Amino acid sequence: MIHSEPQPGDIGLTQIPGTAGRLIRIGQWLNGNGFADYQHAFLVLPDGKLLEAEPGGARIRPLDSYADSDVLYVGPPEYSPQHRADVCAAASKYVGVPYSFLDYLAIATHRIHLNVPGLRRYVAATGHMICSQLVDQCYQDAGMHLFDDGRWPGYVTPLALHQLLAD
Repeated sequence: MIHSEPQPGDIGLTQIPGTAGRLIRIGQWLNGNGFADYQHAFLVLPDGKLLEAEPGGARIRPLDSYADSDVLYVGPPEYSPQHRADVCAAASKYVGVPYSFLDYLAIATHRIHLNVPGLRRYVAATGHMICSQLVDQCYQDAGMHLFDDGRWPGYVTPLALHQLLAD
């Protein structure tokens, strides 16, 4: 469900400029997610803040950091105030979690059905996460499974979140 005004617990989807954004966009297309302008996901927190995974580690920033960006805010339709509070509470433990470039390799190998023994377990054991994985993991920690196909949060892309919640 699309929201015009961000609420705590919503997922923000936006673009990443430059080469990194183009590479993620191409990767999502190769992954079968389509070719749209959402390469980054973050979680809206109370008090005008957000949590996002970045190469320097997950951090809390002001929500208005994206005031000049085209952001789509989405959330599950069955989202109660308690669900929102639970997702935001779950998010607090992920501040500082390192970014995971290996997740992109895990996503690619999963897409092409290439079995790389131990890759998923290794990526999960590092505790590193990409942006969309971090958002999905916060929902799972709060007891809300966004995807009913049993996918591992490490296989979630920003466009998969878009397809699930905005389409």
